[in-house]
Amino acid sequence: MKSEPDDYSIDDLERDGSIGWTGVRNYQARNFMRDEMKVGDLVLYYHSNAKPPGVVGIAEVSREAYPDPTQFRKGSKYFDPKSTKDEPRWVHVDLKFVERFPKIVSLDQLKEMPELDGLLVLKRGQRLSIQPVEPAHFKRILTLGRSKSR
Repeated sequence: MKSEPDDYSIDDLERDGSIGWTGVRNYQARNFMRDEMKVGDLVLYYHSNAKPPGVVGIAEVSREAYPDPTQFRKGSKYFDPKSTKDEPRWVHVDLKFVERFPKIVSLDQLKEMPELDGLLVLKRGQRLSIQPVEPAHFKRILTLGRSKSR
């Protein structure tokens, strides 16, 4: 899951302990949350629009998809006038903080690793805030992130 650190960083998640991942307004990203994310799933927390961008830690899904309340708030930038309480268009999941990596696993590092071939965040044009990660890729990034020397 990608977040801009100026918007909501791993520091913010650690401080708050948990958050509802609201404001997703892309149908494919919504479908990943709605259909694939389950309580207990671990999430790579990625800082985009950062110097350098990369994976900074781990979060965990603590509540499965349910209606995103921001779609109903008229003053919210995420308001959707076509969404109703009976038929909401948008969902969110709750995440809780798990850990911060000792050092960022930068996008450049990820690109240099042939074993991460196929990782969606490495593909041109992939701008989704939520992307599935293959178990082998997740395991490799987790190992890198937890390593104190890189």
